[in-house]
Amino acid sequence: MTSDIGLSCPRCGRRVQPGTAVRCFDHETPVTLELDFDIDQIRERFDPAERGRRDIWRYRDLFPVSGKTPVTLGEGWTDLVDADKLGGRLDVDLSLKLEGANPTGSAKDRGSSVLVTHAREQGYDGVACASTGNAAASVSAYAARGGRDCTIFVPGSLPRAKGVQSRIYGAEVVTVDGEYEQAHEVCQTRVQQQGWLDRSAGSTPHVPGGERTLGYELAEQTSRVPDWVVVPIGNGGTLAGAFEGWRTFERLGLVDQTPRFLGVQSRSACPIHESLTEDTERQRDGDSTASGAASASGEVTDTCADSIDVSTPQRTAAVRAALTESNGATVAVDDEAIRTWMHELGSAEGVFAEPASAATLAGLALARERGLVAPGSNVIAVITGSGLKDIETANTAIHSEPNSSTGAE
Repeated sequence: MTSDIGLSCPRCGRRVQPGTAVRCFDHETPVTLELDFDIDQIRERFDPAERGRRDIWRYRDLFPVSGKTPVTLGEGWTDLVDADKLGGRLDVDLSLKLEGANPTGSAKDRGSSVLVTHAREQGYDGVACASTGNAAASVSAYAARGGRDCTIFVPGSLPRAKGVQSRIYGAEVVTVDGEYEQAHEVCQTRVQQQGWLDRSAGSTPHVPGGERTLGYELAEQTSRVPDWVVVPIGNGGTLAGAFEGWRTFERLGLVDQTPRFLGVQSRSACPIHESLTEDTERQRDGDSTASGAASASGEVTDTCADSIDVSTPQRTAAVRAALTESNGATVAVDDEAIRTWMHELGSAEGVFAEPASAATLAGLALARERGLVAPGSNVIAVITGSGLKDIETANTAIHSEPNSSTGAE
């Protein structure tokens, strides 16, 4: 971290040095600060290859922490592999970014490593997180690694494997009646009472700082800019981070342009999709809230893809900006399609993905069916988490006989 990296308030523009604050309190409701780069200064000195690392800390110069002694488990620099069989079926040039290979099995390790490094540098005794599972397991591991106490708040529908992970790492797991939104409310109250550092989506600029490394890596790993990058959306941090990271590399002159981003949500929890697109099919059917579906107002949801089962995403503004600036799009897919593509991904490419990750392929299939993604396009699908996170849904996937491979919404 150097003087050319700061934090600024997106509402009033107030700028501070990292380590002094995470929110701006000059407003009725505190506003989370955002990373603020002096691109011209960074451009003169930034060369990730100089560090010789193959993890997210090769990008230390772009983090809002000193990172001299990072809390790390070797996260990042995950493989980008060809997926010729599924690409052939979908008539695209397809690659898979295997984020399930991160230490706790998901992309969340990127943000957790940076956040807990900040916690240790600034002397926080404890960290906390409201999560549908992956972020909870991730921050629990990094808190253990960094010698911090950890308390997580999860909805009662949390898959067993994710709860076991957090407990194995020594975290206190608080199960909250309701959905993610209720867990988030309880977490916010306890964080204020205890003075913990909050890893929940949208709470600090340090998690987005780590999430951007997905975009940095993709920009370094590809020989040419893809036409599309496909990412599942829950709270939206992974898609926003990937876009912001790639756009940063473009601003630094390290790549020529930024690809289009396709965000995929569950049909049962698709507030961002609903807010960006007109649902002509439901209008034609006269049905605006299909069974179990969440509307943009945040109704209760029900989907097998727990990692993206969020009816009030905390990073909505960042996702909307990413999709607008990249000329991107969204689609929403149903659980039947998600389970189908879990099986297809495993049997065709040998990749075991959790439901939210399989949603990327279901979404790509739907986008191809609708002509949104052109034949022959170069596409990267981000497989955000390991299938070992949710064995129950995987078992259902291999014993079901789906009638649809796209699950149009």
